[in-house]
Amino acid sequence: MVVLALVSAVGLLVDDRILVGVPIWTKPFKFSVSLVAYTLSLAWMLSLLAPTSRAHRVGWWAGTVVAGTLTAEMVLITLQVVRGTQSHFNHATPFDSAVFSVMGASIAVLWLSALVIAVLLLRARLLDRATAWAVRLSSLIALAGAAVGFLMTSPTPEQLAVDESPISGAHSVGVPDGGPSMPLTGWSTTGGDLRIPHFFGMHALQLLPLLLIVLAALAPRFARLADERVRLRLTLTAAGVYAATFVLLTWQALRGQALFSPDGVTLAASGAIALLGAAATALSLRTPAPSRTEEVLA
Repeated sequence: MVVLALVSAVGLLVDDRILVGVPIWTKPFKFSVSLVAYTLSLAWMLSLLAPTSRAHRVGWWAGTVVAGTLTAEMVLITLQVVRGTQSHFNHATPFDSAVFSVMGASIAVLWLSALVIAVLLLRARLLDRATAWAVRLSSLIALAGAAVGFLMTSPTPEQLAVDESPISGAHSVGVPDGGPSMPLTGWSTTGGDLRIPHFFGMHALQLLPLLLIVLAALAPRFARLADERVRLRLTLTAAGVYAATFVLLTWQALRGQALFSPDGVTLAASGAIALLGAAATALSLRTPAPSRTEEVLA
């Protein structure tokens, strides 16, 4: 993925072709950069499984399948870029349809492999409780984020109205793909975009463990964070806020609403998540009551 990111960056500089409203090498560049973070995080989580356990062996095979399916996916995406056509939702020719079918099958296998890893992490004894729950909850949210991709494969009403539409499926909701979009990300600025919750959900795999790393780094300076129970509470709070935000972003996209053009309902839901998150954070930072062992020792 690192090599492909570099190749795609060169492609962005030297290839002036445009596909669906953006430079043609944008998709492999975004995917490869995103997957560098995703696969490194997944590899770290797999390393937490006991080396001599059956879970470690199963996890190794599941991780290998993830690596293989992602490689196949990126080879096909890059192939279609070289050919100058869409990789996703493309049924213009029998070859294009076959490419997208293989991509769909590989993603289904990838999702099932990631599910196996999530189950292994749920059952494993991992370091301290805060780390364990950061890993477990982030892997579950990432699974939900990946599942949003399956929603994109449904044909739009406009596509259903055409016999044998060459394109079946879309990233955007309420507007056609390829319209006004944000720089780099390519997310729609005029309608809903399912790539937003897809991206946000999958990257819980990095962001929640990263929060825990930050809390641990701050522990020597802030005595309250040195308490494992406080870090656990903050981790659960962050996971709850993250999951609620993911659900809100998915709901917003499905209603055909651009990320930065929320209606009153979306704003109210955002405010509720922020208030509840702030209240839960304040409660999490309260000094924990002494444990029973501590009381006996006292």
